[in-house]
Amino acid sequence: MTETANIVIVGGGLEGLAAAWSLAERGETDVLVLERGTMCSGMTGKSSGIVRCHYGVPSLAAMAWHGVQVFSEAEEIFGADIGFRQTGYVVGVGPENTAPLAANVEMHRALGVPVETIDADEVRRLLPGIALDPFAAFAYEPLGGHGDAYMTGMAYGTRARSLGVRVRQSTPVASLLQREGGEVYGVQLADGSEIHAGTVVLATGVWSPALGATAGVDLPIRAQREQLLLVDQGEPTPDIPTFSDLVNLQYIRREPNGDLLVGNSDHSAPEWADPDDYVNRADDPFVESAVAKLDRLLPVMPDPRLASSYAGCYDTTPDYNPIIGPSPAPGLFLLVGFSGHGYKISPAVGRLAADLLLDGISSDPAVDGTDFRYSRFAEGKPLASLNPYVGAGEMR
Repeated sequence: MTETANIVIVGGGLEGLAAAWSLAERGETDVLVLERGTMCSGMTGKSSGIVRCHYGVPSLAAMAWHGVQVFSEAEEIFGADIGFRQTGYVVGVGPENTAPLAANVEMHRALGVPVETIDADEVRRLLPGIALDPFAAFAYEPLGGHGDAYMTGMAYGTRARSLGVRVRQSTPVASLLQREGGEVYGVQLADGSEIHAGTVVLATGVWSPALGATAGVDLPIRAQREQLLLVDQGEPTPDIPTFSDLVNLQYIRREPNGDLLVGNSDHSAPEWADPDDYVNRADDPFVESAVAKLDRLLPVMPDPRLASSYAGCYDTTPDYNPIIGPSPAPGLFLLVGFSGHGYKISPAVGRLAADLLLDGISSDPAVDGTDFRYSRFAEGKPLASLNPYVGAGEMR
């Protein structure tokens, strides 16, 4: 007999498991998650785990604010530590971006996000040793910080399973099953067996385009390689706020062991990659550039050295925003294209996916589900910041 489920989720990473958890919380437990490896073994573990609400798209800011609230109560919700550390979050901009910063802060306050503008002296108090000459304005979210995407995804999966969701690991999906009229009715596994479903949710990140193509759905997603450094400053970094530097286009945060994680915010020249065949360490030009930026930001460090580096791939859409909702093929729901934003908004992604799958509309009046529709690209209506930053437009 062919196995069946009301909802089959292809992809047992952060977003797929967030959707499974949210569906189960709403009482829909006839859900089967199929993961080709082990849970959260793809790009989830490569996330830098930044938690911020600082977006120029209101829906994204509202989703990130929901994420902060869930992360803050994770022990009660999941009964587990998800690695969230509420160190605060600071974003700094140059003179050309003071107006967008002020507009974004006003918008965030209207959404209920605790945020304030602070001066350079306060930033120096929060981040000792930082050089702020190029900066003109700062915003501070005291409830932001950073977390661990792997631990979070596993918590979603554990909670979903406890509510009755089934998760099958080491179960690669070869293709989507489609009726003559175009409706997707299940999946075919790599071993040739089939699983039939009322709805198939595609949550396979950078690997989504190949599976979407098996149902004739062209997903505008490319794998963008991103490199990160771990820097030992010579003594453990204090428990500082995450800092987003929109002058040098870099961000920093503290690692649990005291190293400094250094990431990139410059997407002006993306490096497209094969997600199954890319170099999993930073290359020399990136190291040189990132270290030079870090030296400008933190000119005095006790005895700095590069501890290690790694790379991951974003599932990037043309507007650097996700696709959440029905696909052109009936029966296929898309949960893809998170473009580096997925961790911080993942609780709200799960909630929105459950809302759209079960009710067809978002339950949160601050989150317009149509913002993330697949058709926006063909319509020529990409999702863009209301208050874009010069030189950092992808910081949506």
